[in-house]
Amino acid sequence: MGKNKLEKFAENATFRHVIQPDLVEARFSDHPIKGKWRDQVFGNQNPIILELGCGKGEYTVELGRANRDKNFIGVDIKGARLWRGAKTSQQEQLTNVAFLRTRIEFINRYFATDEVDEIWITFPDPQMKTRRAKNRLTHSTFLSRYQQFLKHNSVVHLKTDNLFLHRYTKLVLEHNNLEILESNENIYSENSIDPVLSIKTTYEKIFQEQGYKITYLKFQLPSDKPLSEPDYDNNELLRSCLQHSEANTLG
Repeated sequence: MGKNKLEKFAENATFRHVIQPDLVEARFSDHPIKGKWRDQVFGNQNPIILELGCGKGEYTVELGRANRDKNFIGVDIKGARLWRGAKTSQQEQLTNVAFLRTRIEFINRYFATDEVDEIWITFPDPQMKTRRAKNRLTHSTFLSRYQQFLKHNSVVHLKTDNLFLHRYTKLVLEHNNLEILESNENIYSENSIDPVLSIKTTYEKIFQEQGYKITYLKFQLPSDKPLSEPDYDNNELLRSCLQHSEANTLG
């Protein structure tokens, strides 16, 4: 491990707004912060929005800058990446921004029922291989985890450069009769774009430079609806998209 990473890990430990739990403990028990984010971290009763797989925390920070009446938590397992957002938010005294270093599969260990109001999933690993499907952050198993702490009918956003993941997620939503509020396979083809969607992470800039379209899904997630996985491996639309993923380029 490089010295620079060790320095970032050490500085993360000094930030009051960064939670770095023991990952072994997270497998077996809830964290003490569960249900107490508003009181112990933010000191207010404002809505809480999560960014899952936040990377460097650029989306989390930008959302915090623009919405001081809401609280934002960036979640990622990579401490060296997460450090950038933590450092910036500390320097700018963004008291409505915090970070949690953990694996997303343990996410329900950190948030209580109805504690979270909204979720952003920005440029996650699409886990293209079928055997990795359960690791997709929009797989029905993950959506079921989110139901445990999201308020009823909360909004979930997916922003990705991967057309397969976009269409796969849409199929999961349709299979479960979840309400899709917005679906766009090329957000920058519009004459005007929502300022929130125009926030660009480092990864998004790289993807755009490589010619990939940026897609967006917005949907409601009820807390009381059992979810299941469609037979997407036999779906012609997704199979074609997987085989020809290069079609997701602007060229």
